[in-house]
Amino acid sequence: MQTSIFAFATDLHDEGLDVVLDHVQRRAGLDGVTLACAYHHARDVFPHNPVRKVRFLEGGTVFFRPDAARYADLKITPQVSRLAQEVDMLAELLRAAERRGLAVRGWTVFLHNTTLGSRHPECTIQNAFGDPYITSLCPANPDVRAFARALAADIAGRGVQAVLAEALAYQPFDHGYHHERAFIALSPVTRVLLSLCFCEHCLAWMRAEGVDGPRVQRFVRTAVERVFAGEASGLPEGPVELDTVAALADGELGRVLAVRQQVVTTLVAEVSEAVEQANADARLTFMDMSGAAKGYATGQPEGGPVPEIAWQDGVDVAAVGRHCHALASIGYARDPERLRRDIEAYQALLPAGTPLSVALRPMLPDCDSAENLAAKLALLRARRVAWVDFYHYGFMPLAALDRIRQALHGA
Repeated sequence: MQTSIFAFATDLHDEGLDVVLDHVQRRAGLDGVTLACAYHHARDVFPHNPVRKVRFLEGGTVFFRPDAARYADLKITPQVSRLAQEVDMLAELLRAAERRGLAVRGWTVFLHNTTLGSRHPECTIQNAFGDPYITSLCPANPDVRAFARALAADIAGRGVQAVLAEALAYQPFDHGYHHERAFIALSPVTRVLLSLCFCEHCLAWMRAEGVDGPRVQRFVRTAVERVFAGEASGLPEGPVELDTVAALADGELGRVLAVRQQVVTTLVAEVSEAVEQANADARLTFMDMSGAAKGYATGQPEGGPVPEIAWQDGVDVAAVGRHCHALASIGYARDPERLRRDIEAYQALLPAGTPLSVALRPMLPDCDSAENLAAKLALLRARRVAWVDFYHYGFMPLAALDRIRQALHGA
């Protein structure tokens, strides 16, 4: 089982590359760094950063110097961060990691991009009312798919061991923008309906599969308008269940959900191929964000196993697993037993031989002791998990590095 730590280019730049790598390799006893090469907007607290304790990340940008030739004929091109204009921390990291025998993975947020969505609103998710969601590029859009292939190939071609793909799917209605507000009650099912895309390209995919997309769009618009008006909508209440949502619109909505999964699965296959062509030794690891949706805020996910909600983002875990080189799950859970249930659920869905990667938080709200972390690592070893990423170097107190080492190595 290999281990690494998530990090930002600003972490490496502000603290010094050798300082960070000493912490990673010697203090925490890890095998590598998973660097954010493309990332979204955020406001974060960095407890040990000597330059910024609170930073508003320059989101929707890349933190390396892209190869312009890869995007020469594309509508969508990457926005280069100010830091990358000064220094290419990915290139610096790759050189230093090779000297030290450390692995480097390229953590890449693909379609959750407010900068590019604002620049190209016609390429974003369009809800049933035709409203563009500038935080979310649509995976059915051919210009978006071309950009995703080029970005993955660009990063893989730098020599990373893997491209860790975040947001390479549809995005949920919530957790996309700052100050998201709705002063009416929106049930979980209503939020799912508001996340559905009816752009021309999604409708074309539906039409090609014999699905009456305009009919479903009208159903969604009418149901949500009733919710907005405070009228009885006829929508199911309580937790969201796939079968319940799929039965709406006389079952036609279930066919729309199946088309969304086809869109995502084929995109993953295309991006995997682009990675292979750019670097025969690199791998695409698809990150399913279901664990973050359930456990991010509290570390106490509820309900069934995490992969049961992947369909909400258009992700068919089994199908995606057949087209990527590995799958990453988000293990944001305080209870080791809960983590075991989720890992077993993923492994039951994945094709034989598809490696599983897991992200853990070695600090609150998930972990407050080396014993808790050691118990989770022991079960991941027992389940033959291939890779563990610890989230996140810049966010955790430095003492958490000692906790990681103690949990991993007993010292």
